[in-house]
Amino acid sequence: MLKRIAIAAVLTALVFFKASGAATSAAQTGVESALFAGGCFWSMESAFDKTYGVITAVAGYTGGTTSKPTYENYEMGGHIEAVLVTYDASRITYDQLVDVYWHHTDPTDPNGAFVDRGPQYRPIVFYMNEAQRSVAEASKAAMDKSKVFGKPIAAAISPAAKFWPAEAYHQKFWITNAAYYENYRVHSGRDQFFAKVWGASALADPGAPPSADAKRYMKPSKAELQKTLTAMQFEVTQKDGTEPPFQNEYFNDHRQGIYVDIVSGEPLFSSRDKFESGTGWPSFTRPLVPSNVFVNTDTSLGMVRDEVRSRYANSHLGHVFDDGPAPTGLRYCMDSAALRFVPLADMEKEGYGAMLKYVK
Repeated sequence: MLKRIAIAAVLTALVFFKASGAATSAAQTGVESALFAGGCFWSMESAFDKTYGVITAVAGYTGGTTSKPTYENYEMGGHIEAVLVTYDASRITYDQLVDVYWHHTDPTDPNGAFVDRGPQYRPIVFYMNEAQRSVAEASKAAMDKSKVFGKPIAAAISPAAKFWPAEAYHQKFWITNAAYYENYRVHSGRDQFFAKVWGASALADPGAPPSADAKRYMKPSKAELQKTLTAMQFEVTQKDGTEPPFQNEYFNDHRQGIYVDIVSGEPLFSSRDKFESGTGWPSFTRPLVPSNVFVNTDTSLGMVRDEVRSRYANSHLGHVFDDGPAPTGLRYCMDSAALRFVPLADMEKEGYGAMLKYVK
């Protein structure tokens, strides 16, 4: 259900957006859209998938003259690989999204991006209204002035054109074809370029490539888990169990901080997005790092539900429902036993300092 909700929201309100600058009903509820081209759309999607405040990112084609482009013919029609980002403007600003973009492409190369060469991979920030144009141009000017890249910014600031979603197998390719994508990424030159420009710490932020996170959030062996987890924690995370409502650690916790996977430590939710659902379990409107959770169809107990699991440890976390508050309309109903709370004061020393801005 969650996947259908997210994709439907994009397709209904945003995908067929034309460069008129017109507002949509989605934008009026705090959900807005942005469009970026920065080389291979697998990698751009990966970067935005990991960005707090992003609801969804869709890989696709834009900027050409032909209708219904496909992966086989989009280049011939003059299209470019791009990513349409749907985001919650109360959690991340357009200016911050543009900054994410600068950090995840080479905007100085007008003829492609890293190993991918050709006009279909050139860098472009597409604006959907005058406000976005103004922000993008100011951000580009500031980046040029900083001389952080050592060369002038070649990325164009252009009006958005019609966007066509790419084929299903391209969506979340960095997750669904992780080994293939990781091999491509390692040999693409992206991460080497980012480390050179932004420093080694650039690979430790929420936009890091999969391998960096996977090494950090290793899942212990079953024997180790049986020693370190309580009976309830093991039952919930490893056997897909559910703890009792109103009799768990975090259902009425109001402290500032983040909630991480009890098994692996991967960051999952921020206290900023926690709300009182009245259900007796801790509830959140969105994940802290969207790509750190995934949804499965759960048909147990004689009903169809959307189960939420963690990306690296594959822990059972709880379920997600579409009866939450605006702007996401989602309720991530989690088990306290699957979570560990890291207070705001301890986040830096525990290695979560980059996420302080998502809590304060």
